Amino acid sequence: MARVRYGARTEAETAASREKSSSLPDIWSTGVVAVWETDPDVVAAVLPPPLKPTGRPLVRVNISKVDLPGYPLGAGSVAVAAHHGGVDGWYPLVMPMTHERALTGGREVFGEPKKLGEVTVEREGLVVSAALARHGIAFVEVRGAVDSELPLPAPVQKTDFYFKFLPAVDGSGFDGDPVLVHCTRNEKVRKLERITGDVILRESMYDPVADLPVRRLVEITIGEKTTDQKGRVVERVSSQALLPYVHQRYDDPQQAHDGPPEGSV
Repeated sequence: MARVRYGARTEAETAASREKSSSLPDIWSTGVVAVWETDPDVVAAVLPPPLKPTGRPLVRVNISKVDLPGYPLGAGSVAVAAHHGGVDGWYPLVMPMTHERALTGGREVFGEPKKLGEVTVEREGLVVSAALARHGIAFVEVRGAVDSELPLPAPVQKTDFYFKFLPAVDGSGFDGDPVLVHCTRNEKVRKLERITGDVILRESMYDPVADLPVRRLVEITIGEKTTDQKGRVVERVSSQALLPYVHQRYDDPQQAHDGPPEGSV
């Protein structure tokens, strides 16, 4: 009988696949990063417990083209500054990706809030524009011109916070307790430039980042970077406390008006 490809893989095949994925070469991306201060109460409102605001109400948008061999990827995120367990990091609200393959690993392994979307980074001379779009709406756009080259920062470790969960089969609560994940990334930069420009937030019922207004622009940069990442579960979290925020993960705008199901835990 010819091999049935949906059938079980051998232990050797599974081990070989795991070994191959653990020894990937550096993958470089070209990305625009904008950071701004918004209203403190807005940041506090989007953070599920046990995450807490930091000393500054910062928002960060990252819009990148990733140089995957034969499979270029557009990747983005909109995140707010957050604190947990003695660690300052970022809590992403939405992470548009241009390919399904980039969604599955991040969502299923780490709990990343990834969604299919359009990601563009364009440069013509000194003029740069970058955007994240979904459902035909470019809900974040960064535009400007390069004005100077910046010194290369030392390699740094950064932390993102994710909630990993599965909605319950019966539609009420979760199948099992949600977990909070600390995802650490070791970042190296080989080129970095400052951009003078602005950030435009457009109204979208699916990606309402317009609720995070730009009160003071901190910086806009364009750079070439590579990162690795590792995640670890740091604690199980209250289902009751997380349920009111679950609508952030999905596209039904009516879910924004839903409370947690009665009697759910």
